Amino acid sequence: MALSTPWPYPRWVAHRGAGKLAPENTLAAFKLGAAHGYRMFECDAKLSADGVVFLMHDATLGRTTSGHGIGGAQPWSALAQLDAGGWHSRSYAGEPLPTLENIARFCLANGHLLNIEIKPTPGVERETGEEVAREAARLWQGAAVPPLLTSFQVESLKGAQAVQPELPRGLLLDTLWNGWLEAAQQLGCVAIVCNHALWNAAVVAQVHGAGLRALSYTVNDEWAAQRLIDLGTDGIITDRVDLFSPAG
Repeated sequence: MALSTPWPYPRWVAHRGAGKLAPENTLAAFKLGAAHGYRMFECDAKLSADGVVFLMHDATLGRTTSGHGIGGAQPWSALAQLDAGGWHSRSYAGEPLPTLENIARFCLANGHLLNIEIKPTPGVERETGEEVAREAARLWQGAAVPPLLTSFQVESLKGAQAVQPELPRGLLLDTLWNGWLEAAQQLGCVAIVCNHALWNAAVVAQVHGAGLRALSYTVNDEWAAQRLIDLGTDGIITDRVDLFSPAG
């Protein structure tokens, strides 16, 4: 997926479904993001104790569910019973944690695209990358556009690369640590996904010169979005599905 190859993903990506307007990483959030016209979504994926790929950002359950403790330490049968919406607002009380399969079915049925951030429970980085990639390949088999797999964890991307090398990958960065571009190239990445403040003309040129795309998270201000557009970056992940038109 070199720069000479058409990039199959839209510029605008809805963060965790619909940003902060609905409970993150739930089907309700995806439906709300879609109602605002978004056709690509970002989500976080990790493993239950019995190997089910499900959506949640934090390692612990307390912030976004009715549960307690480490999510990845519990079987899916327990996680499936949790309320993942009531923390956000009463109108979403009872919203369940979705599996990646739940979200895949919604996206595929509606022609939506997905950026799956591999968000492993600490200690199972490679295993999570492997299993997310296997599940993504199974669910999107035959789809015109596969999901984009991204992670801050190099081991997770190595796992994904090892088991499903054909799925596109991106390296997430919150700092430009020493050797980041070489690592992305060794991982066969097609994109660098940076904290938006890290991009400048030189870094964009470096990434594009290596044949990779330049994406940004999490962009919620108009001035920041315009700066990234002016720099010639390729994708913007935002919470503000109510502010930015995905057609822009």
